Amino acid sequence: MPHNPYSRLFAIPGATAFTLGNLVARLPMGMFSVSAVIMISGVRGSYALAGAVTATGLAATAVVAPWTARLVDRHGQARVAVPATLVAALGSLSLVLCVRYGAPDWTLFASYAATATTPNTGGMSRARWAHLLKGDARAVHTANSFEQAADELCFMLGPVLAAFLCGTFFPQAGTLIGVVLLVTGVLVFAAQRATEPPPHDRRDPTDTSAATKSLLRARGMPALLIGFLATGAVFGSLEVVTIAYADGQGHKAAAGVVLALQAAGSCAAGLVYGAAKPRGSLGRRHVLCAAAMAAVMTLPLLAVASTGSLIVLSVALLCAGMATAPTMVTAMTLVQRRTPEGRLNEGMTLAVTGLLGGIACGAACGGWAVEHLGTAAGYGVPVAAACCALLLSSAQACATSTRARLRRRRPAPPHVSSAV
Repeated sequence: MPHNPYSRLFAIPGATAFTLGNLVARLPMGMFSVSAVIMISGVRGSYALAGAVTATGLAATAVVAPWTARLVDRHGQARVAVPATLVAALGSLSLVLCVRYGAPDWTLFASYAATATTPNTGGMSRARWAHLLKGDARAVHTANSFEQAADELCFMLGPVLAAFLCGTFFPQAGTLIGVVLLVTGVLVFAAQRATEPPPHDRRDPTDTSAATKSLLRARGMPALLIGFLATGAVFGSLEVVTIAYADGQGHKAAAGVVLALQAAGSCAAGLVYGAAKPRGSLGRRHVLCAAAMAAVMTLPLLAVASTGSLIVLSVALLCAGMATAPTMVTAMTLVQRRTPEGRLNEGMTLAVTGLLGGIACGAACGGWAVEHLGTAAGYGVPVAAACCALLLSSAQACATSTRARLRRRRPAPPHVSSAV
């Protein structure tokens, strides 16, 4: 086997094929929200409406996605992902038509909410890696880092492609191309059946605990999901505020490039983090990564407040992105460790659901801050969200260490003699 940890991953038969299909399916994830903001704000003239519509769609996804993931775990990825993708594609096409022909505002909310059935392609890919690499913790760490870097790559290229299409051709072009890529990628990914994890629906019919017990009751899972909510708010607010700031500077088409630099920094940091050997406990690494994210998120705010230069802001976002991927990698690994076997898609989708819910809240808060406080003050929203993520990860690490100390101090049960 090659010594490069990433080369070792793709030496596994079938890994390259499902990864390529998944990357094509994931690219629109970085396009849809930016395309919707540009399309709605350009036609309707309101960033608040655009942010509210995207927030509604992400909130709907937060509700529907865990249910879709549970179906994936029970019936298999290919059987569920393809029809779910087709329903989501119809929702995106409905949004395009409603914006194009001046339908009432409520139709925009309804159409974007219909896209909530979009399957979590990143989670399905991580589930395949966990199935193929079972028992190899170092390889799983590398695979999770690669998947996070792939997420960032898609969110780096997606906004650039969306802004280019919407600005060069017509406002609906980004959404239409995104639909084509999503459907094509999911079909290619679903066709790779050799690496697909087997469905886990073979439960004892007399034992209903596995079917009814919610993953939200798993130890440490609620705190992790709230941490994903805060991290998502960082991403959502940065996106809306940056688009509005670039528009205010007279360079709306450059918003995608500026956002791409933030994703580029995260992508590079994720690849480096995955190649390095992890040291220390996972909880401690999570706290350190969250602290770094909270610190560097102040850079965009300082850049806008002190210089007002779009170029300086771009550099600040590049640096800020370097702390987000390691934070996400450690958090996703924690989720995998705390999710029961056979429910990995559901567990990771709950994490992504928390992330999307945070993106929705961040987008809404960022849009409100831009319209009422100004774009410079809007960059205070991701700083506050990053600080919340740090506090949550620190509290969770403290609780975990306290439980460990109590277990060590607990006296052993007294020995009972069996003599007669």
